[in-house]
Amino acid sequence: MPLPKAPTTRGERLDIKAASRNKAKLPASRRKKSATAQAEANPALELALDPVATPVAEAVSPAVATASQGRDAGKERAAGKTGGCTQTSAPVSSPAASATGAAQPAAGTRPGVEGRPAQGSTQTAALLSAPPAGSTPDAASGTTRPDATVAPFAPARHARRHRAPGTEAATHKLFVLDTNVLMHDPTALFRFQEHDVFLPMITLEELDDHKRGMSEVSRHARQVSRSLDELLAGIEGSIEQGIPLDRLGHSDATGRLFLQTRVLEAPLPEALPPGKADNRILSVTAALRQVFPERQAVLVSKDINIRIKARSLGLPAEDYFNDQVTDDLDLLYSGSLALPADFWQTHGKDMESWQDGGMTYYRIRGPLVSSMLLNQFVYLEDDGGTPLFAQVREREGDQAVLRVVRDYTQARHAIWGITARNREQNFALNLLLDPDIDFVTLLGQVGTGKTLLALTAGLAQTLDQKRFTEIIMTRATVPVGDDIGYLPGTEEEKMQPWMGALEDNLEVLNRGSAGGEWGRAAAADLIRSRIRVKSMSFMRGRTFNNKYLIIDEAQNLTPKQMKTLATRAGPGTKVVCLGNIAQIDTPYLTEASSGLTYVVERFKGWKHGGHLTLQRGERSRLADFAADVL
Repeated sequence: MPLPKAPTTRGERLDIKAASRNKAKLPASRRKKSATAQAEANPALELALDPVATPVAEAVSPAVATASQGRDAGKERAAGKTGGCTQTSAPVSSPAASATGAAQPAAGTRPGVEGRPAQGSTQTAALLSAPPAGSTPDAASGTTRPDATVAPFAPARHARRHRAPGTEAATHKLFVLDTNVLMHDPTALFRFQEHDVFLPMITLEELDDHKRGMSEVSRHARQVSRSLDELLAGIEGSIEQGIPLDRLGHSDATGRLFLQTRVLEAPLPEALPPGKADNRILSVTAALRQVFPERQAVLVSKDINIRIKARSLGLPAEDYFNDQVTDDLDLLYSGSLALPADFWQTHGKDMESWQDGGMTYYRIRGPLVSSMLLNQFVYLEDDGGTPLFAQVREREGDQAVLRVVRDYTQARHAIWGITARNREQNFALNLLLDPDIDFVTLLGQVGTGKTLLALTAGLAQTLDQKRFTEIIMTRATVPVGDDIGYLPGTEEEKMQPWMGALEDNLEVLNRGSAGGEWGRAAAADLIRSRIRVKSMSFMRGRTFNNKYLIIDEAQNLTPKQMKTLATRAGPGTKVVCLGNIAQIDTPYLTEASSGLTYVVERFKGWKHGGHLTLQRGERSRLADFAADVL
């Protein structure tokens, strides 16, 4: 087989494609023999004749064609006729490499053939060890003379195409976490399932800055630091390969954790100062997307502004959604269900009814049963018949047991002089006074009577029924939120400015006390003797037995704070959470990520828990109108 025609012009490429076509015309036995003999004589041709290595050969051929630029064209033509390119004493190199002396073979390559990995060699691309994208441009194509400053073909460029350790599919993303995500949820590292997590160095610095103090944010920062320390414990060698996130028992976290171990920067607009922490995180995210485009680096932050800046720079950014139980608040569980007008026709065919303890029960069967939850209220207001107001007490298969609720709208069922003014308030009092319900959540706009109903039911069960020993009331101290130590006095005196709602409702309850002014004063003293105001800052580690715990303004609590308070309940304790998710004051907290929304969805359907959303305001006509139009 004739060798490819030698270039007639300095810098022209070898006609390797013509040689390959000639080879294809030969018989198989002769083609194999010819290829073997010529490959031994010229390693560059071995690459050209190998279909798999053709792209590599095209990258190497410009360097081969110009390796002997110091020699005259006649010698080059003679070399082409005698069966090989002119070889130097060193392996084939680019002009840039020739200018500085003989180039050394790259690690894992066959001597004499630059850029071709040796057989059996393994190249694993660590997440932070590949060169930046675009640092090794493609080899010149056509007959264009290669520039002397173009770097030779590098194996690392091909290695960058391999997936980083810990990823089995190209869809595995790399989530870059902002500091506020970890301070919002200290377990956020383990909430990304099969995807990988990347922590910039500035994130670690900010965690260190916030670890001092007794606030919830400081505790979360310390918890994250401990988790990182446990993950790194026992790791031998470099951590650039990533740290398995399931080392601490989080079986759902099958990805890896990567820490920034070297400089990663991408240019940002001049309007974004490089010294600001948010901008440094943006720069790292942009650099990761440039270096590893196949990894789909995504910034995760609770800060709306940094997400806006990221998107303006063309970077994908997301909120932290793991603790959000619903995307549409209109679908949030309300605790009540309106029955259709034909309910009795479709569900009353095999109905059973009985009475027990003065309460009426119905056992029904029908298609709506599957959509009912335990302790959910159902109602049917038929103008032509008797209305039905009941609570789901049992549900199994296609049948459910409904219990008719007690009517607290009537004066004879008044609690401390308070009667329900609407359907939802009546349902709420049934929940609050039920001894089988341990956890109650009440949502509603301003003026719906949440605090008054909870306090009334608590006093009735503490002073009259002796079910609880005392009432404990607490709330999130927002905007201070973290520390009340700057206020003078005892714990209750420090909390007093935040308990205006308690004082207002106690005044309403004490207004109807008999015995004139002296009687009201005595009743006020009795009430205050059974109410304890506690700060959330001192709740951790406590256990409340036989207490009636009211958590006011619960919409300002994070899911982790809500868990801390709910787990304080001991035997015989009832927990009541009140709030309006439209009035959230805590930074980085939204209606979907509020702790109150979180527990509403988590506790729905539990046989010892109940929820109700109050719809209608009863404070005053002015308050109702302002709530609607403002």
